[in-house]
Amino acid sequence: MTETPQTPAEAPAAQVPPAPPPFEFLGWPLTLGFIGASILISLTQGLAQGFVSVNISQIAGEVGATTTEASWLMAAFLIPRASLPLLLIKIRTQYGLRRFAEVAIITYLLVSIAALMISDLRSAVMVQFFAGMASAPLSTLAFLYMLEPLPPQWKMRLGLPMVLTFAMLGTPLARVISPALMSDTGWVSLHLLSLGMAAVALALVYLLPLKPTPHVKVIAPLDIVSFLLIAVGFGGLTVAFVMGATYWWTEAPWLGWTLVVSILSLMIAVVIELHRKAPLLDIRWIMSPAIVHLTVTLLIFRLILSEQSAGAPRMFQVLGVTQDQLVPLFSVIVVSSILGGLACIPFIKAENVPRFHVVALVLIAAGAWMDSHSTIDTRPHQMMLSQAMIAAAGSLFLAPAMLRGLMSALARGPNYILSFVIVFLSTQSLGGAIGSGVFSTLINHREAFHLEVLREQIPATSPMVTSAIAARVAAVSSQIADPMQARAQAVTMIGTDITNQAYVLAYNDLYLLTFLIACLALFALLLHMWRDWIVQRLEAWRSRPPPEAAPETPASAEPETPASAEPETATAKPAAS
Repeated sequence: MTETPQTPAEAPAAQVPPAPPPFEFLGWPLTLGFIGASILISLTQGLAQGFVSVNISQIAGEVGATTTEASWLMAAFLIPRASLPLLLIKIRTQYGLRRFAEVAIITYLLVSIAALMISDLRSAVMVQFFAGMASAPLSTLAFLYMLEPLPPQWKMRLGLPMVLTFAMLGTPLARVISPALMSDTGWVSLHLLSLGMAAVALALVYLLPLKPTPHVKVIAPLDIVSFLLIAVGFGGLTVAFVMGATYWWTEAPWLGWTLVVSILSLMIAVVIELHRKAPLLDIRWIMSPAIVHLTVTLLIFRLILSEQSAGAPRMFQVLGVTQDQLVPLFSVIVVSSILGGLACIPFIKAENVPRFHVVALVLIAAGAWMDSHSTIDTRPHQMMLSQAMIAAAGSLFLAPAMLRGLMSALARGPNYILSFVIVFLSTQSLGGAIGSGVFSTLINHREAFHLEVLREQIPATSPMVTSAIAARVAAVSSQIADPMQARAQAVTMIGTDITNQAYVLAYNDLYLLTFLIACLALFALLLHMWRDWIVQRLEAWRSRPPPEAAPETPASAEPETPASAEPETATAKPAAS
């Protein structure tokens, strides 16, 4: 206090700290901590959905319900996941990242504790609905924790592929670890694992707080109205496509009314948003040609990628393959997905997005073509290569597609990021539900067709069927003494074989359809790239300056050489005229 203050001239110059090198933006330990928290949060929300979809039949037995009734567990989980991200982004902006992260992870922890008290189907459906609500913010938290510690030049190049890759691992990883957990204490083990992961994630959220952001009041009363209408629309579509193949479209009238209510709700929401000065969603930008093209691309890829979640696992289930026997196959799928995400990191740029999509479509087409030659003797190890190719294709597609969408949104302004995020999440959530529903519907339709054809081609009086029945009777005669019962058992076994053959033929049809859609999308993409290349060449040719005419010089005149000029060497090239 006794020293005289320095004048501005005497004050030392402020030293600007040097720019941090990559991966040391917050120091190695802190950076790895944030990345680890992001991976844990991604797997926590992914496994919450995967455990339900993978173990529907086992869960149905534990809650005293049929498999058809237990399908409502999946629908209840997906209903809030389809629409809740629409409002979560504004909630985060108005109330801050810190409060958003804490409330989100605490809510998920409480829901995981409540899951331990499930006693019947009604309580299970209620808990799954709240689990879907609680897991929706975790996707956003995973993005934030992955991008927080990285410098700007690495956020899209490293952070985006990694977080999207681990977000996709929920269902295949659940198939890897579920058999070991379910064999001990059943569904309780799955809940305990989810509870433990949620508790660790809660500790990491408190130990590694995100940077605070300014609070801005952005939620308007009409936002709530639009959100409720969109939630009803998305929720109805989810229920219809998840349950449509189970209850069958023409047999349950409530499916049609659900679709009608969903479409009307979305139409009313669109009308409201179009007449608002500050809409929740910019419908005009979403309906622009570039965003419509991106939305269709995302939806097509999500539909054809449903072949991996709704195709091979269900076919093997029909063929009597147990969950334990599928563990090696899905371990390969998990590793392939991670390798595909890592392959994006060195080459991910806006100009390389079409090339990534070409490679992804080629892998999907090749994998689907290989799967379309399945038989009733096909086993998981024979499909490892094809399924690994499809898994890698999913990782190669998703990160570049989101990069292009984010750049398009940022070019228009930060307010458009919300609209793009909704487009992206909606195509993934709804696309997954629609893809699974369409896939299951077509499987049931084609199975009925092939079963009718096989029964017509193999009458019960044919010598081939008679010899097959005799062989089966001889096989079961040591266990069944009564000849009539032995013959009935043999006939039942042959009928099961015919049904399984019809199912395999139906899956082959869907694999072939996936191959054709991938080839068609690849052809359209190559045409689009060729058109862009022609446009670029024409623009470059038009923008080229006209050549300047050289001044004429008499033939006898010789150019003057300055005295200081050096003589040209023999290897010097002549000057361009």
